[in-house]
Amino acid sequence: MVCGGFACSKNALCALNVVYMLVGLLLIGVAAWGKGLGLVSSIHIIGGVIAVGVFLLLIAVAGLVGAVNHHQVLLFFYMIILGLVFIFQFGISCSCLAINRSKQTDVINASWWVMSNKTRDELERSFDCCGLFNFTTLYQQDYDFCTAICKSKSPTCQMCGEKFLKHSDEALKILGGVGLFFSFTEILGVWLAMRFRNQKDPRANPSAFL
Repeated sequence: MVCGGFACSKNALCALNVVYMLVGLLLIGVAAWGKGLGLVSSIHIIGGVIAVGVFLLLIAVAGLVGAVNHHQVLLFFYMIILGLVFIFQFGISCSCLAINRSKQTDVINASWWVMSNKTRDELERSFDCCGLFNFTTLYQQDYDFCTAICKSKSPTCQMCGEKFLKHSDEALKILGGVGLFFSFTEILGVWLAMRFRNQKDPRANPSAFL
């Protein structure tokens, strides 16, 4: 069977959709990891990435079913929706990579001071840090009431803001890089689906081909 044949196109489309399923799970997992910080959840892009991951996972399942069964209608909607996912994922990925540390600092700082004292205390103990950023006027007050373990081990504790920035920066770079790289493979998915949809199944009745 030549590479451009029915079986080759079917296998390539199935393999590509399996990759999309793994990418969708990866995006959801990394976004959930970033969202688990609490402060990072205020960056709405994280929610957008989770939505893209879930949507990509569902579309990949539909594409896999359509490829296995050579379902004309399912493949048609798969092409259309995958093209829309490409546009949305490309924009979200660029946004993740475009957020600099200054913007992240502003978001974290704004979120920190609207939290309850209990939530801040839990974050300080969880990340073993005290206070947010040293340039805040309330830093010393925050540090005095800090109950993190590091306070009893050394004269000074690492600021929570630095740990939060490192955490959010890693999450956004992974999400942006993975999303941007695989968004271009979705163009290949649309092309493969279009090609496969117009091919005849050699095992089927030729008169039954749409």
